[in-house]
Amino acid sequence: MCGIAGYFSLIDSLDHHHWLGSTVEALRHRGPDDAGIYHAPFHSLGLSHTRLSVLDTSHLGHQPMVSKDGHVVLVFNGEIYNFKDLRSDLFSQGFTFSSDSDTEVLLNLYLLNRSTPNPLSFLSSLNGIFAFAIWDSLKAQLFLVRDAYGVKPLYYRESSRGFFFSSELKALPLDSLTINSNSIDHYLSYLWCPGSGTPVNEIKKLGPGESITISSDLSVDRSPWYSLLSSYSRPNSHSSKVLNSPDYYIDATEFHLQNAVHRQMVSDVPVGAFLSGGLDSSSVVAFARQLQPQLQCFTINPLSASSSELNSDCFYASQVAEHLNVPINVVDINATDFISSLNDLIVQLDEPLADPAALNVLYISQLARQSGIKVLLSGSGGDDVFSGYRRHLAVNTEFLWEFLPLRLRNYLHQLASRLDQRSSFNRRLCRLTKIGTFTSDSRIINFFRWIDRSDLIKLYSPCFRECLEAFPSDPIGDFFASIPTHISRLDQLLLLEQKFFLPDHNLLYTDKMSMACGVEVRVPFLDHDLVRFASTIPPRFKQRRDHGKWVLKKAMERHLPHDVIYRPKVGFGAPLRLWLRYELRDWLDDLLSHDSLEKRGLFDPLAVRHLINRNLHGSIDATYTLFSLACIEIWFRQYFDISNNSHSFD
Repeated sequence: MCGIAGYFSLIDSLDHHHWLGSTVEALRHRGPDDAGIYHAPFHSLGLSHTRLSVLDTSHLGHQPMVSKDGHVVLVFNGEIYNFKDLRSDLFSQGFTFSSDSDTEVLLNLYLLNRSTPNPLSFLSSLNGIFAFAIWDSLKAQLFLVRDAYGVKPLYYRESSRGFFFSSELKALPLDSLTINSNSIDHYLSYLWCPGSGTPVNEIKKLGPGESITISSDLSVDRSPWYSLLSSYSRPNSHSSKVLNSPDYYIDATEFHLQNAVHRQMVSDVPVGAFLSGGLDSSSVVAFARQLQPQLQCFTINPLSASSSELNSDCFYASQVAEHLNVPINVVDINATDFISSLNDLIVQLDEPLADPAALNVLYISQLARQSGIKVLLSGSGGDDVFSGYRRHLAVNTEFLWEFLPLRLRNYLHQLASRLDQRSSFNRRLCRLTKIGTFTSDSRIINFFRWIDRSDLIKLYSPCFRECLEAFPSDPIGDFFASIPTHISRLDQLLLLEQKFFLPDHNLLYTDKMSMACGVEVRVPFLDHDLVRFASTIPPRFKQRRDHGKWVLKKAMERHLPHDVIYRPKVGFGAPLRLWLRYELRDWLDDLLSHDSLEKRGLFDPLAVRHLINRNLHGSIDATYTLFSLACIEIWFRQYFDISNNSHSFD
């Protein structure tokens, strides 16, 4: 993996050159092994690259990579797992190669297609994770591309000075930023910013499966090159006998996942793996050790002075490591470690994101890098592709709510909300009954929300409420409305997971935290062939009675202990509820003090204090809403309160 950045302008300027030079240092953590800069000789265009050497670690993989005729330049962040097959095809068509890198394969694929009506048509042949930019001086066009599932990020900014892009928001010009009220509103609803928006109006994200073409007049054409809907909408070519056979899907799941893991083991540097002890990471490790028996595995052990309970993740991870005979490395963290790292975490994330699991990725990546590991395999995506979240079970049983009158459903929720929300059972019961109060379609969207809309509005200051649009568009709701009704309810929900929750949440923090340490994370569950196969699995084989990921569990019975496969679902996080009530109580009070909130002007200090007290006494579970308020306060301090002129043109 690497860091990429660049600009395209009508007028060349020393400011552009200085900014491009600054991106090398701003993105050095993403690519500590090498760096390069390219300035177009007859255009105001520049590209920069910082390299993490994983494939062909020699100087032959240096970027920006320039074609032999000098007219095409590429900066590439990612991995193309099928690059050897693509290389063979190109070789048979007369192309020659100077390196063994996938970067050169990508460059030649563009050269093969550059004279066609769609020079990016080769994208459909790629199996990998990537964000890249191609400059074609003969066309005077700059192309930006992001992979199908959004594993690798790409930000951009359009201004009167030109078009700028980067792997990370913090490397872009950060002068004259204004708050994007609707994105902040979405963040506080979901704990992350869905869609192309960011917390500032001037900077946007390129979406998964999208490309941008910038022409010589700086006109911008943004369009999709891949659609998730295409997988779920295509007809199933199997016979009815196969479609009704669980054995077929069990065997095929094992086959595709094993192939995906083996395909992603390609590397010229050591490979390790996350191991939480859950089904997904354990499955990846089980297949990875077939090629690398002494696979170094890493897990986290969060400690809380207020709880003596055994951490189940660490316990099960050790059990899996013993079963598979692989070494395991454990990182112990506590609330003090958590707080000491939080400011750096928010800076590295670029966007406010209220999930403590991000710190787990950071700590594990730090230890992996110290252990000489540059590549980690992750189980991310398993829940989103094979249906493993509790909300998936809820959507499969939502028809039961329709048998109850709305008045009775509301009454049941009122009863559940009076229970002590410090109990996990009571919390889940309250959330389940709350979901039952919504209509069918709004129920799907509200699976992702952490706070009621009416309760969220109460937290805002009058001034901030005025900044919000009366009827703001919601990227999740807009996309949901475009999903064909013939697609099952469970698959509709999985589409939302893959379109938003994965790229804008899980994959975002995984990329930012790992790359902060110079570590590449690969996600076999998002292998293109595997995802497309999983989209054909009937919902009844994904959710079976009270078992999520049923087909995956059955497939892995051949490789993992029964207790690991069928253990209760546990998030890859930290004991945040306990910490905010005990170890982090003073920290939260200080960060969200009356003076701090009044100065910020976004939130009503009295409403926030009321929420803190209600959460403390168990009358509401507002842990993650409070943590989201804390994270965005830290984010504002880093991006607005602290003067940062390193990327300014002023």
